[in-house]
Amino acid sequence: MPQNDTLFTPKLTGHDYTTPDQRAKLTGTARFTDDFRAEGMLICKLLTSPLPHAKVKHLDLSAALAMPGVRAILTADELPQPADSMSDSGSVIKASPWAERALTMEPHYQGEPVLAVAATDEAAATAALEAIDITFEPLPFVIDPLDSLRPGGPNARTDGNAWLPPGKPGEPPRIGELKWTAADFETAGKDRLPMGKTAGEWSYGDVAAGLSQAALVLDETFVTPNVSHQALETRSALTWWENGKLHLSVGTQSTIQTVPAIAKWLNMDVDDIVLISEYTGGAFGGKITASVAVIIPALLAKKARAPVMLRVSREDEQSIGRARPSMIGRMQAGFSKEGRLLGLDLFVIMDNGPYEQQNDATTAGRMGSLLYQPKAMRWRGTAVLTNTPTRGAQTAPGGLQVSAMMGPILAKAARRLNLDPLAVCRINAPEGSAPVGPPKPDGSLNAATSAFVKQALDRGAETFGWQARRARPALTKGSVRRGIGVATGCFVAGTIGFDGLFVITPEGRLRLYTGVGNLGTESFSDVQRVVADAMDVPWEICEVAWGNTGKHLAWSCISGGSQTIHSMSRAALAASLDARKKLKEIAAKTLGGTPEDYDIGNQRVFRNDTSQGMSFADAARRAIELGGTYDGHECPADVNKMTKTSVAALAGQGLVAVARDSFPRDGQTYSYVASFAEVEVDIETGMYRIVHFHTEADAGLVVHPRAFAGQLAGRSMLGIGHATTQKWFYDNQQGMPVSRRFYQTRPPTLLCFPEKFTWGSVGIPDPQTPVGARGIGEPPTAAACAAVLCALADALGDDKFFRAPVMVDAILAAVEPGARVIPGGLSANV
Repeated sequence: MPQNDTLFTPKLTGHDYTTPDQRAKLTGTARFTDDFRAEGMLICKLLTSPLPHAKVKHLDLSAALAMPGVRAILTADELPQPADSMSDSGSVIKASPWAERALTMEPHYQGEPVLAVAATDEAAATAALEAIDITFEPLPFVIDPLDSLRPGGPNARTDGNAWLPPGKPGEPPRIGELKWTAADFETAGKDRLPMGKTAGEWSYGDVAAGLSQAALVLDETFVTPNVSHQALETRSALTWWENGKLHLSVGTQSTIQTVPAIAKWLNMDVDDIVLISEYTGGAFGGKITASVAVIIPALLAKKARAPVMLRVSREDEQSIGRARPSMIGRMQAGFSKEGRLLGLDLFVIMDNGPYEQQNDATTAGRMGSLLYQPKAMRWRGTAVLTNTPTRGAQTAPGGLQVSAMMGPILAKAARRLNLDPLAVCRINAPEGSAPVGPPKPDGSLNAATSAFVKQALDRGAETFGWQARRARPALTKGSVRRGIGVATGCFVAGTIGFDGLFVITPEGRLRLYTGVGNLGTESFSDVQRVVADAMDVPWEICEVAWGNTGKHLAWSCISGGSQTIHSMSRAALAASLDARKKLKEIAAKTLGGTPEDYDIGNQRVFRNDTSQGMSFADAARRAIELGGTYDGHECPADVNKMTKTSVAALAGQGLVAVARDSFPRDGQTYSYVASFAEVEVDIETGMYRIVHFHTEADAGLVVHPRAFAGQLAGRSMLGIGHATTQKWFYDNQQGMPVSRRFYQTRPPTLLCFPEKFTWGSVGIPDPQTPVGARGIGEPPTAAACAAVLCALADALGDDKFFRAPVMVDAILAAVEPGARVIPGGLSANV
């Protein structure tokens, strides 16, 4: 990869600015899905399962269909079969027989949609649901993964209880049965996770030797919570059909990428779908490509011949809105006397829910290998099925869980070895092109593009005043105890190979077309600042088109996994270089000489020797005259099909700049955060507060400081919620959720925000991407959760907490003399 400054020099990039959506949000004119209305619009309501696992044995819709205002009822047998899909490389991805469907006659969790009613208003739809004659046959169910793994334990599905490896090479993973022995459970005892057979395993180095040579070996079990995504905006959707095309408005993280997902669910062509999603009210991974429920109003709209709005209630959102899977981990970690992690044996069981296999368990191994750099490591894990709501990727999936499990272990090792926890974090931190597990087929490890975590720890410790706080005498009198903690987090921070697209108009303005979703992070416009810099134009002449595929958007990455800033800044630069090349060629054809004789600046293309040239506006008009590649009538062969469709629609409107990111990259892209927390705990009431929190990022060049700070604060709060308040409550005997609303699931509020919050960034550009920027959304969540857990252990002592979140009951149990209790045990749900 060439040095960053040879391809790109930031001028506007890296500075705050007024984003294109700011005025609409401040004035209340931004339109979310529930703000849309259509003439003759019907309201759709869902009938959901009252049981955790059942089959519909009897269904009579006649009374409901006869009610005033009822226009249509949709059942599972009317859904199209999911279609196979195609990867970017052209390979076929077979539709999974175990995938979640929008409606089902065999619901696998309480609250799963069974059918849907469309009526003239909400009252009529609700009355129709109550009039439906339906009978369910209860089936065996299981709420906790360990119960399912016991000998003779119930299975969540009739065809198995766990995701297993492919039966044959080349086949996808499959659902089957996996049970442990009674001896597995007896050997572990009640406080430790049994270590039975697992579905997956990998290793590198000699783990046994690392543990045997260690000065300290810790054997710890920890449980992370199931946590619903709980975005403020539920996944309501408005759909209508027009001229044979489906039009829909729905909240989604990834505007352009949602279209192929819907096309797969409906077995349609992508060209027949127009998606509108200018504003999305939060997602955290739960709306990466919307969700399969969006096809319910689409099919009802076709059946009723009218627009249909699916109104999703807060309780329905709790059921169908996705959740982070709980993970039960057992870690055997061996440390040298200097605190270096010599060997790590990481064993995890994940509460997968009933449908598609989630990747948190495998990603936990990958992130653990990178973040803590063990000399030798083994990972084993299984995704166990339960009759609980569908899981999905939530900020730092797998990364948060492994930080929550491993961060306190590093802090405990430091205390046992009489070392500074900061020093133990630092000695195990990744650096440079750090290795990443799992091993490749040849036994070697992948590598990160860069890592400056040690610098983040050093700068963060200085800002936080770590050493001064650590030197203070402990609070031993009165009811308040004080503790400090430091932890790190990491996650994937970018992919490659997406498209950039913009048009220089005959008026000399730049119209930028992005398929990136707008979920509040501002990355949809932040990455376009790269175009303004590369083209040397003021931001005021740039217009961003987003949020409506009818506006001819470019193929973009999914807006999840902190990919957007890295991936789409590269794509924006690729399109800019295409524009610069075409401008120089147009000038040479018009004014003479060769393209190499020309340069670009001040909205002109001009000769280096005489300054003779032409404006961007003149060049755009000349591009239309020349046609071909210059005005979009010809398109590069390597861009995505959807980008080609957009280019064809924009052809003839000016100079069309379009290119696929083909910049080289050596390694995998990750970002990192080091977080520091101080807590004060009242041991009489069990209440505690975070009095100071600092987070220091290593995410390359900061593209938009204000948005960057917002991501650090907001995502840190998500991690703090996992450590302090958020979890599921279940009646395991009946299979029913007890927590259905915000006041029960307890996402953090403004009142939970640390009393003092500060942030910083190392700011060293990533050498393997020309803009130097990486994503930042994921790692703060992991680091914050672990830092708070470490601070609580510092305040109250080791061996007090074995699950998150740590709530009042756990604090009060921890301060009892000699206490070693686990409120909730090893159950995934309390």
